Amino acid sequence: MAFDPVRLSKFLSLVLRHQPDAIGLVLDAQGWAIIDDLIARAAAAGTVLSRADLEQVVATSDKKRFTVSQDGQRIRAAQGHSVAVELGLTPREPPAVLYHGTATRFVEAIMAEGLRPQSRQQVHLSWDEATAVNVGRRHGEPIVLRVDAAAMHRDRLKFFVADNGVWLTDHVPPEYLSVDPAP
Repeated sequence: MAFDPVRLSKFLSLVLRHQPDAIGLVLDAQGWAIIDDLIARAAAAGTVLSRADLEQVVATSDKKRFTVSQDGQRIRAAQGHSVAVELGLTPREPPAVLYHGTATRFVEAIMAEGLRPQSRQQVHLSWDEATAVNVGRRHGEPIVLRVDAAAMHRDRLKFFVADNGVWLTDHVPPEYLSVDPAP
């Protein structure tokens, strides 16, 4: 089968973020997998990929979902895990405002409960509205929620930045949220 970067990216998302056991892959505590092990286990499960294929997907992914270790021997998803991993990120001071894109049908519940990670380990936030709109479109009619990140930070809630620039936090209580209609 010809190299398909979209298909490979989806496969990597599955095994590095959600179901490493689907191919018998073991992630370490920080979410890293040994690249040679990933390639071998993927092939045994019917997905043939080369190191060059893997490197191309990592280098050309517009969302920068994956990170290769400094020594080039390991790979992990930058964020978005539903399996337990500790990415080892250092808390950072966020910009004053961050954004979360969602579908209009979820707004009432979010404004009552706040943003929760759902099946992920942390809530994902964008530094710009355009990205939030694109995320919201994946779920239906988009709407952008403004997060008063400065106030959350003052109140000692922690923020982290994933390798791909996505801002992460454990929960956004409703008092820090406001609604912006998507452009």
